[in-house]
Amino acid sequence: MTNWIELDQNVRSWIKEAGERIRTSFDSELSIKTKSNRNDLVTDMDEATEKYFTEAIRHTYPDHQIMGEEGFGDDLHTLEGVTWIIDPIDGTMNFVHQQRNFAISIGIYDGAVGKLGYIYDVVHDELYFASKGEGAFMNGQRLPELEAVPVEDAIVALNALWVTDNKRIDPSVLGPLVQRARGIRSYGSAAIEMAYIAAGRLDAYLTMRLAPWDFAAGKILIEEVGGVVTDLEGNELDPLKKSSVFVGKPELHQTILNTYIKK
Repeated sequence: MTNWIELDQNVRSWIKEAGERIRTSFDSELSIKTKSNRNDLVTDMDEATEKYFTEAIRHTYPDHQIMGEEGFGDDLHTLEGVTWIIDPIDGTMNFVHQQRNFAISIGIYDGAVGKLGYIYDVVHDELYFASKGEGAFMNGQRLPELEAVPVEDAIVALNALWVTDNKRIDPSVLGPLVQRARGIRSYGSAAIEMAYIAAGRLDAYLTMRLAPWDFAAGKILIEEVGGVVTDLEGNELDPLKKSSVFVGKPELHQTILNTYIKK
């Protein structure tokens, strides 16, 4: 049987150590490679950080499964037992160009149930944490339940790509939302944007395609403060599959879904 209290203590220690290693790397020259396209970057720090986590997990919890963005985990087809879903540096382009607005993201699932979620904003030393049924926290301070907000007062996280010509969505769908919302932001890190919704700094977030390691931790955080996490059709996310992602405060999520997306 998993000792979740001990596991949580280990994760916090590993995240802080990994964060310190990343901060120390700021003065070093990075080895940068591309993956699917020239804007899909991976650095030696992404790989070293994921390898650090996978080695620590396999040593301490050899029976646990691991899904990692950089390929040091397992080839998973089902969620059985305890599974760690890891993005060692979410927002690699920001890490490379800005040295800010990136995060370590770890979601820990028991079967298909998200149990523990961690998003660590390395530069600001902000650790967002949620435990299923026990609330969400930022640096130990409980985050309040999210309150409903009308579209006119909402700050929405949305990449400008989705309101220009692209292969995934007609730009006319989200154009009216952009015009009506109070403000539009894009931080370039799904983990940061989802953490900001949990903390009340943003009100909604929409994107056409994320991998499980992008949303696994954030989903747990947001649901613990009463937010809603689905795909753009309003369906539950599958922690094993890439998907569109739509995150919003209560009521706002339904309003945007019905008024702008499914109109």
